Amino acid sequence: MSKKIVLTILGFFLLMNGCSESSNYKLMQTKNAESKKPTKVTSQSIEYRILSQDRLNIILYKNPEQNAAVVLQDLGQKMNSEGILVNAAGYITMPLVGKIKVAGLTQTQAADRITEAYKTYLRTPSVYLEVMNKRIYVLGEVKNPGVVKLDKEKMTLFEALAFAGDLKDSAVRDNIIIVSNDPQNGLVMRSVDLTSFDTMNYSELMLRPNDIVYVQPDGWKEFRVASNNLTAPFEAISKIASPFVTIKYLKD
Repeated sequence: MSKKIVLTILGFFLLMNGCSESSNYKLMQTKNAESKKPTKVTSQSIEYRILSQDRLNIILYKNPEQNAAVVLQDLGQKMNSEGILVNAAGYITMPLVGKIKVAGLTQTQAADRITEAYKTYLRTPSVYLEVMNKRIYVLGEVKNPGVVKLDKEKMTLFEALAFAGDLKDSAVRDNIIIVSNDPQNGLVMRSVDLTSFDTMNYSELMLRPNDIVYVQPDGWKEFRVASNNLTAPFEAISKIASPFVTIKYLKD
């Protein structure tokens, strides 16, 4: 039996032993079983609440019946394509009315608050407001991992995976991890089994802006990566030593 085969077998047993507790290859591992219990996502919790560092697209109408928009430049503020930034304290600064706190509000509530502020200066103001940077992050065993931009309040897990190009063959399908930032409980993790329609429920599949979807690799891919890492140094040494071994063989 060659040295490489022996090392590969040894690596396999070492890997299996290591996987019994934790793995350096998989993300978001936890020993807290409670954190993996599915949590309900209701229509109320789906509605996005503005955060610090969000960028807002704001349009102010001075006469909604005539659809006449007030150009913010005319009021002393330049509105660019990047929107208005919510600062670290949760405020935006608007012309005439000054600072308005919007962090923690839904888009509708923030629009209403700005509208109220402008009633002092305009007869019938109306505000359109939309968060420009709503997104979901898809990581792991998908064909196109990365950022999925949201142009609406919610998205299902299936939609997010479709935007990411679908699952790879090496994906674990019965334990898709979703991490959400809950305002009251902080980071919350839930697991979704896509292989069982009977246990699937619609609210469980709903994603909120800034959710992280992580598709785990199966054990075989983890083994292949770990075994390649284990044998790579020996292969490098073998390539370096090969010319010297050949010269010695020719001399003999």
